[in-house]
Amino acid sequence: MLAKFVKSGLSRRSFLKTTAAGAAVGTAATGLPGLALAAEDKVKIGFLAPLTGPVSAWGKPGLDGCQIWAERVNAAGGIKIGDKSMPVEFVSYDNEYDPAKARTGATKLIREDGVSFIMMLGGDTWPGVQPVADKTGMLFSTLLPSDLSPDTPMLIAPTEVHPIYLVTGVDWLARNKPELKTAVMCAQDDALGLPSVATYLAAFEAAGIEMLDEPLLFDPATTDFAPVVTRLLSSNPDIVCLDTCYSDYVHPIAEQLFQQGFKGQIISATADFYDQMIAKTSKEFMEGFIFNFPDFDDPMLEQDNINFKNANSFYEEYNKRHPGQWGAVSWEYAAIMDLWKAAAEKAGSAEPDAVLAAMQEDGKGKHAFGEAVWWGKDLFGIDNALVGDWPVVAIENGKAVIKEFGSIPDWYDKHGDLLKKHMSDYNQMWNQRT
Repeated sequence: MLAKFVKSGLSRRSFLKTTAAGAAVGTAATGLPGLALAAEDKVKIGFLAPLTGPVSAWGKPGLDGCQIWAERVNAAGGIKIGDKSMPVEFVSYDNEYDPAKARTGATKLIREDGVSFIMMLGGDTWPGVQPVADKTGMLFSTLLPSDLSPDTPMLIAPTEVHPIYLVTGVDWLARNKPELKTAVMCAQDDALGLPSVATYLAAFEAAGIEMLDEPLLFDPATTDFAPVVTRLLSSNPDIVCLDTCYSDYVHPIAEQLFQQGFKGQIISATADFYDQMIAKTSKEFMEGFIFNFPDFDDPMLEQDNINFKNANSFYEEYNKRHPGQWGAVSWEYAAIMDLWKAAAEKAGSAEPDAVLAAMQEDGKGKHAFGEAVWWGKDLFGIDNALVGDWPVVAIENGKAVIKEFGSIPDWYDKHGDLLKKHMSDYNQMWNQRT
C-alpha cells in the first residue's frame, strides 16, 4: 500500500538509478531526494500548480503562502531529518492547468531538482502526472480528493477535502435560514465542477431544498455570463449556487446577478478576492454570501483546537506582502507542509514511503481546523483524505466571518448513500473514473 515497490516492478530508488540513459550517473543527479539532501543540506519541495492562466488563483497564492511558511521554518532552524536540521526550499513549476505540462513538470522536479514531495492543485492535471507517480513512488498531494482511487496509493489529500466540505454550507443554511426552499446551480463542465455539482445536489436534497432545474453546466471557455444568469433566474429561485466555479467565473456571475436584480441567497465554494466583488456590486448585495474559506484574521482561528499555528500573524504577513491577493489556497499548501514536516521529522526521513507511513500512523492527523481522520475508502476507494471539521463562512458588513465549523464525517454518516448516488449519476465515483 505504501508503494515501496510500484506498478512497474521497480523501486523508486532503482528507477531513478536506471533512467539516466543507461549511463553510470550518480543518483543525486537523477533526483533521488535522500542523496540530494546529503549533497545540498536542504529539503526541496516541489510546487506543481497553475501559476498563470485562468486557474492561477488556486496556485500562485499558495506558492506565496509557502514562501512565508519556509521563511518561518528556516528562521526556527529548519526541518530536522534524523540528526540534521536543514532549511526547506520550494521549487515551483507552472503547469498552467495542462495535463501534459504537469507531467513534464513532475518529471523535472523529481529527476533534475531532487524534490522529496510534490504538492498539486490536482483535478484535470492529475491524470497527466499519475504515470510519473506510478513509476517513481513519489509522494504527491492534491487539493481535490476526487482525484483519489485505489490506483493512487502515493496521492494524498491532507488539507482540502473538495468537494465534500461543501455540504457544511448547505447544512448551515437549512438550519439558520429555513425560509429558503428552492435553488438553482451552475458550474463549469470539468474535473472540479462535476464532483462539486454532485455534492451540492446531495446536500440540497438532504436539507430538503428543491432544485428547480438541472444544474447548468457551461463550457470552461465561456466569457459572457449574462445568458447563464438569465437562465438561472428564470425560475425565481431562493438560492443561487455557484458550485466550485473559478474566481474568473464567480466574479462576472456575481456582477450579472447584481445587474439582473437578484435579491436572494448566494452560496459558492469560494469567494476569492471578495472585496473586488463588493466593489463591482455593493456591500448590501454581497451581505450573507456563503462560502467555505475564511480570512485568517478571524478570531476563531486562534482557538486551541486549530492546528495552523499563528494563523492571524500569517494572514497579516501575507497581506503585507501580497495586498488584495488572499484567497482560498493562500494557506492550504502551507498547512499541507505542516503535516509533511511533522511526519518527516517523526520518520527521521524525507523518503516518500516513510513520510506517508508516519503521516497516517494511527489513522489520525492534525488538520488545520482540528483533529481529523484518514478517510475515504467508502467514497474514493482509499483512506488517503484527511477529513474532519470545515468552516462555514459568511460575508457580513463587507468582511468574511466564520459562522461555525461543520463536521463532514457527521454529515456523511447520515447522508453518505445520498452523496454516492449523486456522484454515480455524474460518473464521479472512483471506479467510474478509473
